[in-house]
Amino acid sequence: MAGRKLTVVISQAQGKNPAQRHLEEEIAAALIMDPEIDVSLVPHLYDLTRDHTGMLFLKSVPGDMLILSWLFPRATRWILDRNGVKGKEGVSLLNKSEEEEDEEQAPAAESRGIGAWDVPNRKIYCIDLRDHSDPRIYLDEVRRIAREKSVQTVDLMQWIKGTPQADKLERYLHPEKLIGRNGNGNGAAAAEGTAPETSAPPEEPVRRRWYPVIDYSRCTNCMECIDFCLFGVYGVDAADRILVEQQDNCKKGCPACSRVCPENAIMFPGHKSAAIAGSDSGEVTGLKVDLSKLFGAPSALEIAAMERDAELVADGRDAVGMSVGIPKRQADKPQARDELDDLMDGLDNLGL
Repeated sequence: MAGRKLTVVISQAQGKNPAQRHLEEEIAAALIMDPEIDVSLVPHLYDLTRDHTGMLFLKSVPGDMLILSWLFPRATRWILDRNGVKGKEGVSLLNKSEEEEDEEQAPAAESRGIGAWDVPNRKIYCIDLRDHSDPRIYLDEVRRIAREKSVQTVDLMQWIKGTPQADKLERYLHPEKLIGRNGNGNGAAAAEGTAPETSAPPEEPVRRRWYPVIDYSRCTNCMECIDFCLFGVYGVDAADRILVEQQDNCKKGCPACSRVCPENAIMFPGHKSAAIAGSDSGEVTGLKVDLSKLFGAPSALEIAAMERDAELVADGRDAVGMSVGIPKRQADKPQARDELDDLMDGLDNLGL
């Protein structure tokens, strides 16, 4: 198969923060000059609908792809996957902590989840633009990946359902028309050493959205989310796998189902809590030991029930509290020992 340039996509920040816009423009302007890279801009990834021009462009990319977004990489990966933009997980050095870089690379743990399906033989790299303010850090990593990868052409039409409309994809299928590498006047300016224009966001409007994203590398298909949610957000596919069926039925700002999920597989990429927004580390409670049990604060399940009740009442429905959809694993059965049990035993031994 023929080699292919690395496609770099910058998913723009929500709003018009000047520092964020400046970082995006610095990266795009530098990558325009690299003959081994095609670069394009799309609106914020989480806000794109399945038929938005930006998402149709992402579906049209046939080879390896690198996404720079203002999201945790895990959230970016599964937003793409659920919209039909599939690929194997590409590893970026920017996603590793200093401790991980110093240690010998251990073999990856086998996923407990049901995993993605119909994954083509290409890689998608996801990098969080919130980690650094210096564009050179991102540029160095993008160019490292471009050098090391022999990007292969893959037949996406094996798994893309339908063909994107030609008129919607025209401006994206020819990125030089967007970013001024060739043929539109800006390329000549770049050759003379002046700064080329970066691509403008698609004219098709977007609105801020709120919906759950399932990480299928963690999801075990236990169905506790569909039992808990009373707003018709979740459904199942033809193979009885859980999915987010009606994204826009979700109540804005409510992350209750993520607290219920026993595997922390449900993300809300716009949430202020890193654990709920898609960070690789940390539990949804944010604490390794749930101190709420010590001091009488609500548990994660109780918080989830209260959040759901608030949305039910706002819809003119009756609150149900803990009586509906509370995970079966919590109901009238002994729990395995955890850190809290060890802590309490230690306090008892001290005679406190």
